[in-house]
Amino acid sequence: MRKLSYAVIGTGAIGGYYGGRLALSGQDVHFLYHSEYDYVKANGLDVKSVNGDFHLNNMQVYNNTESMPKCDVILVCMKSTQNDKLPQMLAPIVKDDSTIMLIQNGLGLEQELAKSFPNQVIAGGMAFICSSRVSPGHIIHADYGALTTAYLNNKYDEETAEQIKADFKNANVPYTQGDDLNMFRWRKLVWNIPYNGLTVVLRTTTDKLMQNPASRQLITDLMEETVAGARACGANIKDDFVQKMLSNTDNMEPYAPSMRLDYDNHRQMEIRAIYSNPVKMAKAAGVHMHKVEMLEQQLRFIQENEYNAK
Repeated sequence: MRKLSYAVIGTGAIGGYYGGRLALSGQDVHFLYHSEYDYVKANGLDVKSVNGDFHLNNMQVYNNTESMPKCDVILVCMKSTQNDKLPQMLAPIVKDDSTIMLIQNGLGLEQELAKSFPNQVIAGGMAFICSSRVSPGHIIHADYGALTTAYLNNKYDEETAEQIKADFKNANVPYTQGDDLNMFRWRKLVWNIPYNGLTVVLRTTTDKLMQNPASRQLITDLMEETVAGARACGANIKDDFVQKMLSNTDNMEPYAPSMRLDYDNHRQMEIRAIYSNPVKMAKAAGVHMHKVEMLEQQLRFIQENEYNAK
């Protein structure tokens, strides 16, 4: 198999961890930075991980994609709130046979990107990980770390897909390739919808949500409603999946999900991808996710009023 080159677009908590693991294992990885470019170029990347701390020096870092080489695999790890910039950002680094993998939260992302890159291999990456960027060039990986991928319309080059899988496994990343992108996206939403939104609205963390009977019941209701929406949209999620997500979170280190961190740092929250798109798609399929939509409306109020006042 040939050696692949990787580009990481959005080197934050997710891109820094997965891209860092690949680079640590000897892969050819090119990192895009913006505000942290000067710091990381001078000092490297430091990752404190439950799976073993590591530090990367002499990284291949860039502050724009025009100066980056064309790469075989492009890992898009930036927030979906910036996806309107992707066509322009990716154009300089995409080859005819490049694979673009969106390691992002939400629904409908791959289909949107395919409008600009209709002939490209596009994959979705669902990360089940507790990872946070705590300061420039510093990431804390507190728990989990598995990455599940699936390809849009099951279109991919088998040799490249197998090499990507081998590269991640060699980088000590639990990696699974599936064949149902729609199901995997909805499965991730079963966790993302309750915990991302409720940690913002209730100003708390996952452990406190799980310890309180009222909020735990609300989480369960939101999960079950999301499963109903998923099934209406053709995602065959098993009956025990909600209990599995609850149990996983019970065993998780106390965590503030990405949306809570975005709120705390006065950044735009991923409301459209995580809430609006699923609510719209489920409603079109005949299921009205009432509580999910209410949470979406609360988040929009916070985004448009409290957030803008900060």
